[in-house]
Amino acid sequence: MIKRIKQYSAQNSQSGFTIVESLMAVIVVGILMSAITPAIALSVATRVQARRVELATQAARTYIDGIRSGTIAPPNTTIVRSTTQYFLNSVDPPTASAAGLTSLHCVSLDDTPGCSSASSKDLVIQAVRSVTSTSTDADKGYRLGLRVYRADAFSDSNALQKGTKQATFTGGLGDRKKPLVEMTTEITTTRTTFQDFCNRLGGCQ
Repeated sequence: MIKRIKQYSAQNSQSGFTIVESLMAVIVVGILMSAITPAIALSVATRVQARRVELATQAARTYIDGIRSGTIAPPNTTIVRSTTQYFLNSVDPPTASAAGLTSLHCVSLDDTPGCSSASSKDLVIQAVRSVTSTSTDADKGYRLGLRVYRADAFSDSNALQKGTKQATFTGGLGDRKKPLVEMTTEITTTRTTFQDFCNRLGGCQ
């Protein structure tokens, strides 16, 4: 008598993932994403802020070039010559208001003309020049001081700050009330004489 041989189908233990294994993979991926997300956000925010500071520096230098070439008029805001080299410490920041925004030099970096307090790209420049107690003539030369602020710093009435610039390394949008850049430089004209320098800087020996 011939016996029929029973056939057994061999099951492959590697045929697929179980539900538990899939859930564990999802949990591991979630933990990894939670760990690296803050680092990614910090990196992106720092890049954006660094780019904003770079643009503010370029805007300040372009303004200085415009002053020196005569395409931009000397600033009307003046301060009597300070005994300290960094005289911007004696200059108050602009008023955080619509009027304060429009009184400053606008650097529009978005698609709309002019500077808006709702724009996170537009920049404004606060400019001031030094004068002596006996003369306010810009042709005699002066020290030019600049602060560059974000236009959206004027979106509320909270006071703007001076002295401390915004940090390039930041985990958020940065403190918009602080200037992005502060800069001073000497401005001379074709009519500035050596004696003008002496008078403005406190005398020559």
